[in-house]
Amino acid sequence: MITSRKWMMALGAVLAGALAACSPQAAEQVPEPTGGTFSTHPESGLEVVPVTVTTDDATHTFMAEMADTAEAQRRGLMFRTEMGANEGMIFPYDTPDNLGFWMRNTVLPLDIIFIGPDKRILNIAEGVPYNETSVTSDGLAIAVLELHWGRAEELGIGAGDLVEW
Repeated sequence: MITSRKWMMALGAVLAGALAACSPQAAEQVPEPTGGTFSTHPESGLEVVPVTVTTDDATHTFMAEMADTAEAQRRGLMFRTEMGANEGMIFPYDTPDNLGFWMRNTVLPLDIIFIGPDKRILNIAEGVPYNETSVTSDGLAIAVLELHWGRAEELGIGAGDLVEW
């Protein structure tokens, strides 16, 4: 009887821990990255770099995952369900090209920001979750920055603004 009791108590502790880990309260206790930096993203394993967007009125810095390999670019933000307000992903390219992006298996709505060879924003497209229709750059682009949908408008970021990483 004592062995069964100890076993039941241990099982109860394990179940309580598992439920706490899955609860919304546990998720809220994980702090969002602040002013500090980290070298790799905990979920993707990609390098994280500061990306600065300079508008006429302000400078905004985002901590962006660097999708600088073909594999990282194919995966992008697919299947991701969370991203901080000042986080994103940047896709740099060696050669300027007309770029197109789609949202296959991408859960989060995104601002897809196309960046020209002069590092200025060409255009911003709306990335609709799960949409397989490509959105394209308005000219030759060397990079794409993905942010939460609506974040660019909220911060006054638009065509012509300077993007540096």
